[in-house]
Amino acid sequence: MTEPRHLSTYSPRAKLGLIVPPTNTVNEAEWSRMLPEGVTFHTHRMKLHSDTSSPAGRAALLDDLAEVIAMLAQARVDAVAYACTAGSMVTPADALPREVSERSGVRTLTTSAAIVDALKALGAVRLSVATPYAQATNDHEVHFLTDNGFEVMRLIGLGIGAGGPHEFPRIAETPLDAVVAHARAAFVPGSDALLITCTDFPTLPAIAALEDELGVPVVTSNQATLWAMLRATAIDDRIDGCGRLLRQH
Repeated sequence: MTEPRHLSTYSPRAKLGLIVPPTNTVNEAEWSRMLPEGVTFHTHRMKLHSDTSSPAGRAALLDDLAEVIAMLAQARVDAVAYACTAGSMVTPADALPREVSERSGVRTLTTSAAIVDALKALGAVRLSVATPYAQATNDHEVHFLTDNGFEVMRLIGLGIGAGGPHEFPRIAETPLDAVVAHARAAFVPGSDALLITCTDFPTLPAIAALEDELGVPVVTSNQATLWAMLRATAIDDRIDGCGRLLRQH
C-alpha cells in the first residue's frame, strides 16, 4: 500500500478542488457518483464570465479565479478544476490552465482543455456534438473545437440561454430521456466520438448505453474533467460504468 498523500480519513489519495458556475447543480452530483475510493472533491461557486476574449474580460476572469483558488488552496487541494465548458473555451486550450496555474501556484485545469485532451486520448478527430446551448455559444464551441484540430460533423443545441442567463437553471432540469434523444439527433455515422458538453447537463447514466448503441466513445464535460483531474493527481484507477474514457484511459 502506498503512503497516503493526506492525513485524512476520507481523502488519503487526493483532494480535488472544483469551481462551478452559480446555477450548476449537476457537476457535483455526477462527480460524487464517479469518484474512486480515497478521493474527495471540494467545491466553490464563481460568477459566470461570458467575455473571455477581450483583455478586460480575460483579466476579470483571472482575478476571480485567483481569489477562489486561494480559498480552495486552504483546504490543501492537489489540483483545481474550473468546471465551466463555455467559459473556459480559450484557444489554445492549454493557455488558460497554464496562466491560472502559474498565477495561483496551484495546478489548475479547465473543462474545455480536459475535453481536448480526452478526445485526443481516444484518437477522435471527427465529432458529433450535442449541447444545451443557444446558437451564439454553439458557434463559439465550433470555432474552439476546430481551432484545436477537430472536425465538427454536426453540432446541435437545445437553445437554452437564448433569452438570457435566467434560463440557465433549465439546463439541469432537462430530463435524461430528452438528453438521450438530443444526443442521438446530433450523432452522425462516421464520427469518431459523440461529445456532449456543459457541466450542468445531466448525462452520466446515459454514457454507457449510448456508447453501446452508437459504437463510439461518448465524452461529456463532467466525465472528461474528472478524468483529467484524476490523472493530474496520479490517480489512474479504471472506473466502470462511466464510458470508455474512464474505463480504458
